[in-house]
Amino acid sequence: MKLMAKFNLILLVLFGASGIVISQIAYAFLINDARRQVLQEAELMMASATAVRDYTTSNLKPLLEQNAASNGPFRAETVPAFGAATTFEKLRQHYPDYGYKEAALNPTNLEHRASNWEADVIRWFTEHPDKTKVVGEREAATGRMLYLAKPLRATAPCLECHSVPSAAPAAMITSYGGANGFGWKEGEIIAAQIVSVPMSLPVGIANQAYRGLLVYLIVTVLLTMVALDAGVYGLVIRPLKLVSESADRVSRGEKDVPPLPVKGNDEIATVISSFNRMQVSLAKAFKMLE
Repeated sequence: MKLMAKFNLILLVLFGASGIVISQIAYAFLINDARRQVLQEAELMMASATAVRDYTTSNLKPLLEQNAASNGPFRAETVPAFGAATTFEKLRQHYPDYGYKEAALNPTNLEHRASNWEADVIRWFTEHPDKTKVVGEREAATGRMLYLAKPLRATAPCLECHSVPSAAPAAMITSYGGANGFGWKEGEIIAAQIVSVPMSLPVGIANQAYRGLLVYLIVTVLLTMVALDAGVYGLVIRPLKLVSESADRVSRGEKDVPPLPVKGNDEIATVISSFNRMQVSLAKAFKMLE
């Protein structure tokens, strides 16, 4: 195997190992960055839903209750969860893959009943009462989803309607019945706000950036190898070939072999200088023999 081939083999091994490490680190960074972007979206959506709940409780509910007839129908607009969910449904018209739900184990409106994985989230909050949020991932029909969940606890105003059926407004019983949404206790975790955000778009962007990075790495490695090969050939292999050719001529008995030019003071220049001195010594020895 020639010297250039050995040199290229070493470069391939070094660059290959380095490229694998760099690409894995870069991919992990890109995926984490994509996940961070999705989580920021989820945090913003959760904050928006909470703002709607707070507005309903502090501004809308008192106004509606003040102007509602005593025997009129139940106004769902007075429920904070209704305001948040309705507002989000407007958003889903433009972003259908996004989701928001206030899932409960024992809801008044059965549309809010928790699914199996949502029930697991609520039970997790019950087992970890000191936790204020949880972030996770799950597979959905539309692909990989990231979810952000926060617990909802029963407060004193909640118990005005959800303690026992007899304490609830008659209009609410008429609308939803008296079988669900009761028996809540103050401070108990009764539901969870859950925001779901698709990861397909940011992960796709991260994968595209990763593929672009691989292309750039390969091109950079090839250009670097070409540049190094050119440098090695000009600085090492070509001078050594000149020394080898001159040594062949001397070994065949030629006496008019000119000395090789010495450039610089590196190891190759030292070899050429030594060869020139050896050539002069051989010439003197031949003269003495003659």
